[in-house]
Amino acid sequence: MSEETRNQEAAANVENNETVEATETVESTVPVASNEEEVTSQEGLEIISLKKGDTVKGTIVKIEDNQAYVSIGYKYDGVIPIRELSSVQLDNAAAAVEVGQEVECKVVSINDNKESLVLSKRAVDSEKSWEDLEKYFASQEAFEVTVADVVKGGLVADVGARGFIPASMVERHFVEDFSDYKGRTLRVKVKELDRENSKVILSAKEVLEEEFEANKQKIMSELSEGQIIEGTVQRLTQFGAFVDVGGVDGLVHVSEIAWNHVEKPSDVVSEGDKVRVKVLKVDPEKGKISLSIKAAAPGPWDSAAGKINIGDVVTGEVKRLVNFGAFVELLPGVEGLVHISQISHKHIGTPHEVLKEGQEVQVKVLDFNPSEKRVSLSIKETEEAPAPTARPERRESRDRAPKEVLNNPNVSLSNEGLSFTLAERFGDKLDKFKGNN
Repeated sequence: MSEETRNQEAAANVENNETVEATETVESTVPVASNEEEVTSQEGLEIISLKKGDTVKGTIVKIEDNQAYVSIGYKYDGVIPIRELSSVQLDNAAAAVEVGQEVECKVVSINDNKESLVLSKRAVDSEKSWEDLEKYFASQEAFEVTVADVVKGGLVADVGARGFIPASMVERHFVEDFSDYKGRTLRVKVKELDRENSKVILSAKEVLEEEFEANKQKIMSELSEGQIIEGTVQRLTQFGAFVDVGGVDGLVHVSEIAWNHVEKPSDVVSEGDKVRVKVLKVDPEKGKISLSIKAAAPGPWDSAAGKINIGDVVTGEVKRLVNFGAFVELLPGVEGLVHISQISHKHIGTPHEVLKEGQEVQVKVLDFNPSEKRVSLSIKETEEAPAPTARPERRESRDRAPKEVLNNPNVSLSNEGLSFTLAERFGDKLDKFKGNN
């Protein structure tokens, strides 16, 4: 074969090869859409290179109790163990992520021979969170957290790191049982921060205190003395009741709970009761509000007019004893005075001789003046007066001269008869005395 012939065959072979390659190229661009996606995916996978410590983004595709599977575009899915999902302890993986959620993770380990790719969401979250926590700590800005667990001594929240809220920093008031706090959202501030020791102390109480003070000042600025409003009894003490009037507590002193005497507040009201109160005093500087329940209700003297009438005989209770008499309560908050002279038919030195406080007595209304809040009462007027005792007869003296008989013509008990008799008896002597002179 000549050299020219060999060159012609080689050219023919090259042309045939180019035609085959072109045909294969065309055919490879014609597959259905699904095959096209697989090719694209495979091409993408071929250029991905992973190593320990890399940060990758992916989507949660499957969740089991103790781990979550993540698709990151690699030739096989990565796994996030439950301990690498959050900085706090979880009961199951679903508590931290959900299918379809996009996450950013760090490669913990990779083994293509075993198709093992372990990822950590916690590591990425922690790095980002410390930057945010330092900003919150510096500015003391409040932010929201979700309570992940209830532990001895307080609450735990996932803030990228393990955030601890001591029991004393949860509420403004004492809380005995925190079992229902898990899952709650709280607004907190960073109180302590130690990155080296991974220590984050949070406080919800401080946020609540600030919100309370701001609301308190607003409420107090809107209150005025004499105003009547509704409130809720929050706490009871020996000296009074604290009533919530729109987020702020005011004190109702025990003497302002009812018109009648109250021994202790719990005898009249209970926690949770809705009450009407009258504002007695507002002191923004001291943050104190004085309230009255009794002043918001009609006074006992206002309604006593139709219940007490002069001449009525009613039953009352002796409330107080004084030297000049006894005060008897006829209606709650309505007391009348029984003067010492109206206590008994017999003479007494003090009311204590016949009466005692707390004793029930029958009294008669002698006078009633509701406008002056005055009632005059009598106990003895309800009792029958004792019969007068007979006086003993006087014994006449032995040497006393006998009485003259009344019909003696020489004796008269009248002034006129007495004068006439004396004139007759001494007249002659007087005449002789004048003649001698």
